[in-house]
Amino acid sequence: MNNAMSRIIQNLEIGIDEDLAERLQWMFPEHGPYRILRQSVDARRRHSPKFVYSLEVAEPGETLEEKQYLVPRATQKSGARPIIIGSGPAGLFAALRLVERGIPCLLLERGGPAEDRIRGINRYWRYGELDRRNNVCFGEGGAGLYSDGKLITRIKSPHIPYVLQRLVKFGAPAEIQFISNPHVGSDKIRRLIPKMREYLRSQGCEIKFNEQVTELVVRGQQITGVKTENGSIYESDHVVLATGHSSTDMLEHLHQIGVHLEGKSFAMGVRIEHPQAEINQIQYREFAGHPKLGSANYRLTYHDEKTKTGVYSFCMCPGGYVLSSGTEADGVVCNGMSNFNRNSPFANSAIVVTVDHEQNFAGDLMGGLKFRESLERQAYSAVRAAGGTKQLPTQRLSDFMAGKLGPVSKGSSPSGEKPVRLDELLPKFMSQYFRRGLEEFEGKMSGFISERAQLYGVESRTSCPIRVTRDETTLQSLSHQGLYPCGEGAGYAGGITSAACDGIRIAERIAEALIPGLEKLPY
Repeated sequence: MNNAMSRIIQNLEIGIDEDLAERLQWMFPEHGPYRILRQSVDARRRHSPKFVYSLEVAEPGETLEEKQYLVPRATQKSGARPIIIGSGPAGLFAALRLVERGIPCLLLERGGPAEDRIRGINRYWRYGELDRRNNVCFGEGGAGLYSDGKLITRIKSPHIPYVLQRLVKFGAPAEIQFISNPHVGSDKIRRLIPKMREYLRSQGCEIKFNEQVTELVVRGQQITGVKTENGSIYESDHVVLATGHSSTDMLEHLHQIGVHLEGKSFAMGVRIEHPQAEINQIQYREFAGHPKLGSANYRLTYHDEKTKTGVYSFCMCPGGYVLSSGTEADGVVCNGMSNFNRNSPFANSAIVVTVDHEQNFAGDLMGGLKFRESLERQAYSAVRAAGGTKQLPTQRLSDFMAGKLGPVSKGSSPSGEKPVRLDELLPKFMSQYFRRGLEEFEGKMSGFISERAQLYGVESRTSCPIRVTRDETTLQSLSHQGLYPCGEGAGYAGGITSAACDGIRIAERIAEALIPGLEKLPY
């Protein structure tokens, strides 16, 4: 039978020591199967934290069918296969949607497959030896492969359920489809990506690793293909640019050949780390440590109305690790990640300040990129000056607030810590706003300014300071036909889910161009 008869229950509150199935049985003594549409934790009030559910409940004798988000295959009528540059979430989901539409494609990645990345990354964390191809930002899976696999997004897109369902198909936990703060975990996403790769290959996507695209081939204002580092030229009238937020070399190339770009405001800062037990205590109070609650998270914001400058938490990793994630040998970048079980004894989050492009770099298109590069190099130089090699520059939060240098503790970072005056390393305006924001956060979460909290530098890759402009309808470059700027690196996404959705949008536009009369899908 089908699911013609079912009811939707919104905002059902269940105590942490209650059982959902028992409550439903009490509410509806006769009911069929049910499924969770959304699950969150409400710990705002002083009473016991509660789980809040939205459910679909079938009537007795009925069933609930899982939506499959089927994509009808068609036959490509003409044209060379589309080319996708980059195998992060934007590139992978663009490729997935194209092959599901029946369109073969070519995916080019400067780094190696996911299995190879970890070897290069481990050497970097242990010895400070950077692999320019395989690091936390480059290689199959993109930066998201080593930043927790968080799927939280603020965008409203009809593609989100499709993205989550496909991730589950390739091995992600089924709960990502309904929990309020879904994440796959870096450990699980590293096993998921190879399965996705093999599926793409089986369906008509050719993937070439360790083949960096160095040039776009242009005839007039039309993209006709790409050239790679070994001199190979691949022809196509449809090129998806999904190179990620750290591909400075590609942005410089685009600027040189006249692709229309614009400066974009972004955010930079540091990463803060607390003992996870302290965050649990702040958020869950006497219920901290309850086995059903797990590791607590937070989201904090401060906005200066006068200057329109914001300070906010970003990419919060409960039970996580702080990672060294640079892409240049003379620069230091930090990021955060968690495994699926979030069982590290530490919690970390980026705390970043908005950097307005017009206010800070008006007239200098590349000003944001140069600012980012300068800060990363200063961080590296500060570590070296302090006698370090591969460590992250670190400062206790209390010392940052007091403006002094002091000892630091062993934290979660596999690269280690080196005491540095981050309050002096950061530009003066950023340090000032950090202090204001942190004081505001202390008012919202008493105990946030803790003697056991410390800061790591620098969190500089939250987004790309450049946007590769595109037409709102065709999604092609404003200056060059056949070029489809896509994902974080082009300035149109901010995380795994939004990048994946953007890749799907691009793929649909290409499919419409290649297959006249293509059926439009609502997902």
